[in-house]
Amino acid sequence: MKLAGKTAIVTGGGRDIGAAVAIKLASEGANVAINYFASSKGADEVVAKIEAAGGKAIAMQGDLKKPEDVQAHMSKTVEAFGAIDVLVNNAGGLVARKKVAEMDLAHWQEVLDLNLTSTFLMTNACLQHMNSGTIVNIASQAGRDGGGPGAIPYATSKGAVMTMTRGLAKELGPEIRVNALCPGMIDTDFHNIHTPDAGRRGFEANAPVKRQGHVDDAANLVLFLACDDSAFITGANIDINGGMLFS
Repeated sequence: MKLAGKTAIVTGGGRDIGAAVAIKLASEGANVAINYFASSKGADEVVAKIEAAGGKAIAMQGDLKKPEDVQAHMSKTVEAFGAIDVLVNNAGGLVARKKVAEMDLAHWQEVLDLNLTSTFLMTNACLQHMNSGTIVNIASQAGRDGGGPGAIPYATSKGAVMTMTRGLAKELGPEIRVNALCPGMIDTDFHNIHTPDAGRRGFEANAPVKRQGHVDDAANLVLFLACDDSAFITGANIDINGGMLFS
């Protein structure tokens, strides 16, 4: 029980990587507070799975681009569990693929706010309640290689999350460690929506591991970074992409 007695917040915890992370952290003893925006059914199912296994969890709807929703999430978490020890900034998205010449400022701002501003707001609010612990950000391979077609705002925002991770590690150490994942092709709704099937099959053919990633692959790495197994790691942006990109 690597997180026994700890409390973890997982944003975007109603589906895909976020749901797997919430369940994984709870299986190691953490009380889990899940944020979701639209995945109400999924979030309720995650809470039910955690409680069925003997754990404790709550789920709250909120738009993490809004400071008032972020503060409400913090208040309910502290009220329910008394403290915050782990923050997993997972919420985000691509919204739509658009070339720079074809997008307007509203699209650019929406994607940056969804991925970057939400991470800032959650981190800022959590630090009012964290004296020690860990922060794990979900960046992306796109932050290293610029992303696929029409994904420049997304790649830019994830690159900024990687830089924020390094800066926070220096600012918050030694009490709080901050690290990030840079996932590549993980089998999620993100790629169901935004990646053509031919691209996914091509990935499987070319990746050294000959498969797409699973959400549990990402959840296992989040757990490692959230607990004391990684006690000498901070400021790292760790690739998890099946060997398709070496940084």
